[in-house]
Amino acid sequence: MPELWKPGEDLLEHSGLTRYMQWLAREKGLDLHDYDDLWNWSVKDLPGFWGSFFAFAGIRTHSPYTEVLRKPAEGMIGTSWFPGATVNYAEHVFSRANTDHPAIIFRAEGGMAEEISWEELRIRTARLAHWLRGRGVVRGDRVVSLLPNIPEAVIAFLAVQSIGAVWSSCSPDFGNASIEDRFAQVEPRIMFVTDGYRYNGKAYPKIAHWEALRARLPSLQETVLLSCLDPGAGMDGVVHWADILRAEAPPLHFEPLPFDHPLWILYSSGTTGKPKAITHSVGGNLIEHLKVLLLHWDVKPGERFFWYSTTGWMMWNFSVASLLAGATLVIYDGSAGHPSLHALWDLARECGIQHFGGGAAFFIACMKEGLRFSDDAFPALRTIGSTGSPLPAEAFAWIYSAVKKDVWLISFSGGTDICSGFVGGCPHWPVDAGEIQCRLLGCYLEAFDDAGHPVRDAVGEMVILEPMPSMPIYFWNDAGDERYRNSYFGTYAGIWRHGDWISISSRGSVVIHGRSDATLNRDGVRIGTAEVYSAVDAVPQVADSLVVCVEKEGGRYYMPLFVVMKPGQVLSDEVRDAIRKSLRERYSPRHVPDEIIEVSDIPYTISGKKMEAPVKKILMGTDPSKAASRDTMRNPDALDHASRDTMRNPDALD
Repeated sequence: MPELWKPGEDLLEHSGLTRYMQWLAREKGLDLHDYDDLWNWSVKDLPGFWGSFFAFAGIRTHSPYTEVLRKPAEGMIGTSWFPGATVNYAEHVFSRANTDHPAIIFRAEGGMAEEISWEELRIRTARLAHWLRGRGVVRGDRVVSLLPNIPEAVIAFLAVQSIGAVWSSCSPDFGNASIEDRFAQVEPRIMFVTDGYRYNGKAYPKIAHWEALRARLPSLQETVLLSCLDPGAGMDGVVHWADILRAEAPPLHFEPLPFDHPLWILYSSGTTGKPKAITHSVGGNLIEHLKVLLLHWDVKPGERFFWYSTTGWMMWNFSVASLLAGATLVIYDGSAGHPSLHALWDLARECGIQHFGGGAAFFIACMKEGLRFSDDAFPALRTIGSTGSPLPAEAFAWIYSAVKKDVWLISFSGGTDICSGFVGGCPHWPVDAGEIQCRLLGCYLEAFDDAGHPVRDAVGEMVILEPMPSMPIYFWNDAGDERYRNSYFGTYAGIWRHGDWISISSRGSVVIHGRSDATLNRDGVRIGTAEVYSAVDAVPQVADSLVVCVEKEGGRYYMPLFVVMKPGQVLSDEVRDAIRKSLRERYSPRHVPDEIIEVSDIPYTISGKKMEAPVKKILMGTDPSKAASRDTMRNPDALDHASRDTMRNPDALD
């Protein structure tokens, strides 16, 4: 793949990664010549790496740890990190305050704007924490949120964490059944809600939804209402946010918590079955987030960090973590495409954002829309981050040709499972089109072939060979860790199987080819869905696509490609030929689908992931109403469209 960018001398000499390597040489006598040496040491000597980074990052403890790592007799579940250490995530946020810069910059669809100083953030957090304590909330209690991506969500999290309670959040656009499936598992005492939210130019009132939801959560003792649409909005039996924030409070106090105390509960996408209530630790996420932000992102105090997200996606949690680096957190609430796809780019320019992130689908949409900027449009911009799905090589090239030539593109991949990344940015290495720069430090990631052996320059199953501090401590209410074990350790004993097809190059870069449970297998040859999408994205008449491969009796396969056409375009024979040509020329004849079928929409989860597995189930005979949880979907009718349109050719599956 062509090289698109390489680090300049300033980054090479002054990055956090360089300072850490210099610190290791000075303090530990470790002579590590390059990133390869550093990575190999970090995964072969886990106590050495994580213990040294603990000291380098200046992590504060209220009591010292007795050892870095205590492994169970077998496997990874039950691994104990830094036993004896007591820490507080919110305390570390405020300990890094850079008072020369705002803590939060907020913008919203429709023009709402606010800046919050570090002192004001501390005051608001203290008042809310004082109210929570007065309601009897203690460490270990669960507090849940249905707030949009606004400063109050950050304040609520920091207040909850400061007293040792456990945070959990859903975006207010989730359906009630989906929220109940999540929150009922964790039995919350307090819930934060808003009267509604705005998105894509429309207002969505929610009070009636929350009134129905409260009746379904018997553990709930208090509901806090924040007015976003109507200052006069109300609900029976609620406490108003404004009343809490008017009261005076004592100084903010931080509860010392064991390193492995629960921090927050995140949820799997829940496309089938009950969502998994993935529980992360205070210390594990603290040290992992500092590692990524300081070493792999080079975030510096006072810089402005932005990631377009909702409060129901783990990237919200990760973006809040930028406060740990003393950065200013930039928040946007609303649609990325309203009134146009320029909205977030305008935000980047006007707010002087140094670190700008979003989902791969956003960058692909901007590319397809033909957005272009002058190379001096974003003078402050240092990094562009992409995650959510593989970013194709064409989108890499678009960023460097249409956004900024001298910008460090960090393709970041991990997930809810660790609330961070497995692979991402390296300030010492170049960026090549379509490739993720490196495996992150302390993450012993490999690609396994069918025999369970590591391979290079070949597609394999993504596995993690050693534990990481930010792996789940458990799933909430998972007796005997059964669901936890089945989710990751059912294929290879004691080895984490993540469910992605990846390839690791001999240079150390990584390409993610798509989910292994949605991988296209034609005649025994594995094809990543990302490759198909990359080739189809190059056809200008196509707006979106989804591909699956269904195994049939006798070792045969059926691989349909579903496409959504751009307005005014039709799926003509010429367009079909162009799609086939692109797939054949860019990849191989095996990438060419058996059929190309026009549909009106492609099904997505709320967090923006294409839903290949449910479509595959439908094609294999599952009732569309049972193939996925509709409340977790951004566009639930899309599954019906795909099914109905496919059945125009029912003989395809005979």
